[in-house]
Amino acid sequence: MTITTPEDFTRRWRQPPNFPLEIPFDYTFLPAVDVLDYLRKDEEVRFTLLGDDDWQVRMDRTAAFRTAPIEEIISWPFRLVHFNLTRFYSDLLDDFPEEVMVPWRTHLSALGFTWQRLAPILFLSTEGASSTYHNDNSHGLVWQVYGTKTFHSYLDPDKHLSAEAAVVGETTGEEPPEYDVADRQSITMRPGDQLWSHALTPHWVTTASALAMSVTLSHGGLCHQGRFSERELALRAYWDKNPAEAWTHDLRNVRY
Repeated sequence: MTITTPEDFTRRWRQPPNFPLEIPFDYTFLPAVDVLDYLRKDEEVRFTLLGDDDWQVRMDRTAAFRTAPIEEIISWPFRLVHFNLTRFYSDLLDDFPEEVMVPWRTHLSALGFTWQRLAPILFLSTEGASSTYHNDNSHGLVWQVYGTKTFHSYLDPDKHLSAEAAVVGETTGEEPPEYDVADRQSITMRPGDQLWSHALTPHWVTTASALAMSVTLSHGGLCHQGRFSERELALRAYWDKNPAEAWTHDLRNVRY
């Protein structure tokens, strides 16, 4: 069921499974291919060339990724992520703060939410590409902008990875471990679709279109009227015992 009301959201956000929702942002992105052409040249972008080609082909493509013709680039299997989008608020993402970030923060505040970090992340990938199998320390409002992706997680994440195991990074891998298909929650996302991804829940994302772009609004330390989500309590407990590590292993999965 798609969450459309504030009451439903405040009821569902505390515990898995993930759920679709509708937030009417009034913002139009540049075409995905133009965003890709811009971001691939930035020093902070992270990308991984994928596919069944031999090691040398992938290395050659990696070396040419920033400069090869964009028509050639989009024929290669790859995944790309950029975490520091504030650098582009005056050009590539002009008006994004005013039309997305400020309204969303205002909406959350009006509902009684607080947070310690709220930042956008942009993902681009080509057909057949998959993210790593991982979990984030943050809640994500995933917004599919262009193309089609499928967001995979579990109906009951505790059966596959406890919150305590997720906190210490026992999730990350290129592929998910073996699982019963009946346990999987797979949500196909097309342009305009949105999804709430719970903190510390294992997941992976596959791309089903020639090019796909999504933006995730990542919420660190999200709290509603003094209460954290159920799984995030494990993260807070871990940081209470290990204060020097607090926020040092943030949302930025190094193996994306």
